[in-house]
Amino acid sequence: MATATKSKSKLKLQPLGDRVVVEREEAETTTAGGIVLPDSAKDRPSRGVVVSIGDGRLLDDGSRSGLQVKVGDRVIFNSYSGEAFKVGDDELLLMREDEILAILD
Repeated sequence: MATATKSKSKLKLQPLGDRVVVEREEAETTTAGGIVLPDSAKDRPSRGVVVSIGDGRLLDDGSRSGLQVKVGDRVIFNSYSGEAFKVGDDELLLMREDEILAILD
């Protein structure tokens, strides 16, 4: 179980069950050729860093299954996965672990 703590707001954030909190990476502002992209042309990044994890999914026998991701993992997910919310100036995503597609090394 890991709890995210934002130093500016002193907020402790503990997701429940098999949910994780992800901080989305910033969108690219220029193309490989050096063209600057306006906000309307930027794609929503589908990568981020796991900030906090829950205890795991509750199984039929009352135990909890462990999560495959851990705090600090860089992950890939669908662009429109999760529920976006703001904590101070940071935009975070709350999603189920099964919405995460892969862990980046």
